[in-house]
Amino acid sequence: MIFKDKLSIVTGASQGIGKAIAELLAQEGAQVILWDIQEDKLQEVVDGINKQGGQAAYFRVDVASFPQVEATVKEILDDYGQIDHLVNNAGITRDNLLMRMSESEWDQVLSVNLKGVFNCCKAVIRAMMSRRQGRIVNIASVVGLMGNVGQTNYAASKAGVIGFTKSLAREVASRNITVNAIAPGYILTPMTEALSEQTRQMFLNLIPLRRFGTPEDVARAVRFLLSEDAAYITGQVLGVNGGMYM
Repeated sequence: MIFKDKLSIVTGASQGIGKAIAELLAQEGAQVILWDIQEDKLQEVVDGINKQGGQAAYFRVDVASFPQVEATVKEILDDYGQIDHLVNNAGITRDNLLMRMSESEWDQVLSVNLKGVFNCCKAVIRAMMSRRQGRIVNIASVVGLMGNVGQTNYAASKAGVIGFTKSLAREVASRNITVNAIAPGYILTPMTEALSEQTRQMFLNLIPLRRFGTPEDVARAVRFLLSEDAAYITGQVLGVNGGMYM
């Protein structure tokens, strides 16, 4: 178990990609702390991990609220004494053409997807720097690299995550902290299931591997970037997209 004695925070961990990441890190021996706002689903994931012999707990956290994030990080540090990994996975969509997009649809997506990453990283980075070690993985999106109709807000937020990742990686590298991003393509999750069949087929036609990704595909990439095998990798964006964007 490569993450024995490590503590990992995973945001947006109640379902989909976040759930798969939390489960895999727990299998690798990490004490996993799940964050989300959906408490019932969080409890189900935590119970499942613990029944399999893992170690998991959860906190109800709105990552868009810095006071909530800061208070929760303090509580974790008081209880566990360390934070080794932060996986910023929490994200939402409010898709619409720009001409129809409301200010609220723009603000909600940027608050969770981009400001949430800022909030979480800012809250944990001092503790990581003090210990001179840490791993941060931010979940971006292929849309942040190539754009997509009806997702100016989502694409902007994920492109922002990529720029944020590269900048923070430069700031903390001297303290043995790595910061990387993963840009998933079309992954089969509750979020993508809401798309129309026409849109799903359009995406499938763009994927050379001719299949949609799974949450486990992304989770395995996260495991790699958190591991010692990736100790000399920082400021990078790893595409997990079946060749959809090269």
